[in-house]
Amino acid sequence: MTASGSGLRRTLGVRDAVVVGLGSMLGAGIFAALAPAAHAAGSGLLLGLAVAALVAYCNAMSSARLAALYPASGGTYVYGRERLGEFWGYLAGWSFVVGKTASCAAMALTVGTYVWPGQAHAVAVAAVVALTAVNYGGIQKSAWLTRVIVAVVLAVLAFVVVACLVSGEADVGRSAVGISDGAGGVLQAAGLLFFAFAGYARIATLGEEVRDPAHTIPRAIPVALGITLIVYACVAVAVLSVLGPDALGDASAPLADAVREAGSPWLVPVVRVGAAVAALGSLLALILGVSRTTLAMARDRHLPGALAAVHPRFQVPHRAELAVGTVVAILAATVDVRGAIGFSSFGVLAYYAVANASAWTLDSAPATRVVPVVGLAGCAVLAFSLPGVSVVVGAGVLVVGAVAYGARRWVRAGAGRM
Repeated sequence: MTASGSGLRRTLGVRDAVVVGLGSMLGAGIFAALAPAAHAAGSGLLLGLAVAALVAYCNAMSSARLAALYPASGGTYVYGRERLGEFWGYLAGWSFVVGKTASCAAMALTVGTYVWPGQAHAVAVAAVVALTAVNYGGIQKSAWLTRVIVAVVLAVLAFVVVACLVSGEADVGRSAVGISDGAGGVLQAAGLLFFAFAGYARIATLGEEVRDPAHTIPRAIPVALGITLIVYACVAVAVLSVLGPDALGDASAPLADAVREAGSPWLVPVVRVGAAVAALGSLLALILGVSRTTLAMARDRHLPGALAAVHPRFQVPHRAELAVGTVVAILAATVDVRGAIGFSSFGVLAYYAVANASAWTLDSAPATRVVPVVGLAGCAVLAFSLPGVSVVVGAGVLVVGAVAYGARRWVRAGAGRM
């Protein structure tokens, strides 16, 4: 696609693409995901982090190879359609759009809770409106804001790590790796932590707005993933050294609790600000990703064709962005979805399962098929290691999408026979 009335403008270089990925992955997840993961895995938390990173690496490599061949908006929706057939691409796009729309609303409410707990819904709506306006103004404005957000979040996390490790309460022995809660707990923790790694997909979904995508995307994805893994590992070790796995598993605000326990209560407000900024970064990247996948699905008439329009001046999918922003704002204003999006993790793993299956078809050499095979198996294992409710709801969402696809095909076939 070129910068025309139907295409997007290629303006992002490697650095911008890495920043977009970091903005997605260094989101509010690091401020909250460690506690439920520690509750599930106990002393196996770091092992769960390693498993999540391995699966994420395989998925990232598969996505990078595919993005180099298909540098269009939509990510795995496009890869599944081109390599496996229309249905599998549609199912990946469906799980991404539905699951991530709920995630957008949840992240907006997270911003509201940190900024003004008494008016969380109002703040959430204001955040959605503001970030939708930024995205509407062009991808470069979004990338600039993401750079600022990533810098703030990295600074806050650095303060947390240093405060914990230099305190008299730190005991690195508390972060020793074990399997106190069994392999099942480690896998469940990996499934929860994988959700925090999944933001590198934003780089692939922006494939139509990246310069020289065949080289930029394969370079940007592993760099962003590697930086994120290092940051997560440092934060996990620091927090564990102060709280230990049991206290961490019971923490409602793990990073804030850790700095308080480390004797730095003055850092608690800083952590709260960092969490709010991180949630804004995740929300910004989520809206970008969902709107681009919506654009790709609208082009193929799986969603209303009007959503495929590209703004002639800003070269963004403005109608898709406005539609996504409107739906997210309504959800954020009316429903508390923070506790009801477990299916999003299941949907993300299903999405990457399609990406790995697509990468498996690229060639027949056994050596190059190892990564997608490991990624596909990892996605399946982690998906069904999630809490039972998440599995049931996530599978139900996929079934609804499949039924909708079949019904639309049946209607079209009927119309063609008339």
